[in-house]
Amino acid sequence: MNSKSVGRFNVKEVYEEQSSAINGGYDNISLLPDCILDHILSYLPTKEAVATSVLSKRWKYLWIFVPILNFDDSLLYSSQFEFRHSINVTCFMNFVDKVLLQRDKSNIERFRLSCRVCFSASRVNEWILSAVKQNVQELDLCLFVEEPFVLPACVFDNEILKVIKLEMNCNLHLPPRISIPCLKTLHLRLVTFPNDNNTVQSLFSSCPFLEELAVLDCEWMNLKRISITIPSLKILIIDDLPFCSVDDLRGCEISIDAGNLIFFKYSGYLSNKINIYGHSSSALALINIPTLSGRRREIGHRTVKLFGGLVNVSSLRISSGTIEALFHAEDMMDNLPKFENLTFLELRGEFRKHSIKLLIKLLQRMPKLEFLHFCEGLGQCEDDSGMKLLPDCALSSLKTVDYKNFCGTNTEIWFLRFLLKNAVVLEKMNVYWSKNSLKDPMNQREIKEQLHALPKGSLHCALLITT
Repeated sequence: MNSKSVGRFNVKEVYEEQSSAINGGYDNISLLPDCILDHILSYLPTKEAVATSVLSKRWKYLWIFVPILNFDDSLLYSSQFEFRHSINVTCFMNFVDKVLLQRDKSNIERFRLSCRVCFSASRVNEWILSAVKQNVQELDLCLFVEEPFVLPACVFDNEILKVIKLEMNCNLHLPPRISIPCLKTLHLRLVTFPNDNNTVQSLFSSCPFLEELAVLDCEWMNLKRISITIPSLKILIIDDLPFCSVDDLRGCEISIDAGNLIFFKYSGYLSNKINIYGHSSSALALINIPTLSGRRREIGHRTVKLFGGLVNVSSLRISSGTIEALFHAEDMMDNLPKFENLTFLELRGEFRKHSIKLLIKLLQRMPKLEFLHFCEGLGQCEDDSGMKLLPDCALSSLKTVDYKNFCGTNTEIWFLRFLLKNAVVLEKMNVYWSKNSLKDPMNQREIKEQLHALPKGSLHCALLITT
């Protein structure tokens, strides 16, 4: 349900329902204190909040005290072909001007603006300046740009802002002075970083208490190397899918030192080199490298290096493409560190055209692994049933195995037999049939009996086979 429909439900529909049940001449909603009504209105787009002024005299001026402003020009257009219509454009700009002029001059908690800058860049900057003058704490800008656009310098030289979320499809022009001492959250999307390492580094170093950093679909190509040191950082998200060919690996080398990091998510082809230094021993890492089409060996080497910076994580979730990238760097698998703190591993995707031997090489680097989850099974792995190599985790700590998308292939049965036999502390193994396997109940029953007859190294292991 979108915000507009939520607004109609929370204010208009509820109001009409309550008004129809008037008891003694009063409607229940209007009896609520102003602070509660303002809180309700703060969840609506500003257009909807202002519209409540027509409900009754009680509601006429409530909207001017709402501390959260949300302007979205798309709400004014009935189709994508009308967005340039001058009447709609003028209507939107006049509406924003009116709200900023008439609202109470108390501080703004959150200011969200989503609009096309091509209408009037100067007006857009005036709105942002107005929010900053009213001590806005959270600035959320989604700006569609057709020509070069420069944000007001006060956005980056600000002692009040705690949250900046900026989506802007153009160069990010930064002022000479950058200081955002109270900033806790910084999200950047679609921006192109300028050809100035010092200025870009200043952006991150000028946020001494930053806790959450998200850099999403941004262009780093103007930079060759950048180092970011943020001791306070807890959450780091990098979505690094390229604008250019995935075969172009001439990106930026990005080194991030964050000793208190507890959550790291990376998605991309590693067109930029990512180096992580320092993170909490309880950190969770999610790595998603899409299936590779070219430059596999080099991307594989970069993947191994990225994993080298995640040595202290306690939980790791990796995609099938990430596994494939590691396997393309098989010659460097010995360079992977031991993940001494890792207790949880989730594998997303099938092991197509790769052997179980390589999977076990990866498991050998995880001596304290307790939980092993397969989201898509092994897929079309080649049969390595003659292999005798045993990972340490199977002997010492593996307690739970979840295996989904089980097809009943010989390779899968061998691998499950391998785990059941050698995991001496295994407590439970949950096996979930694939949808296709359900079409042959007789074969399914035979395989189920075969699995239950397999020898178990753990006397307390419970094997559950289900749909």
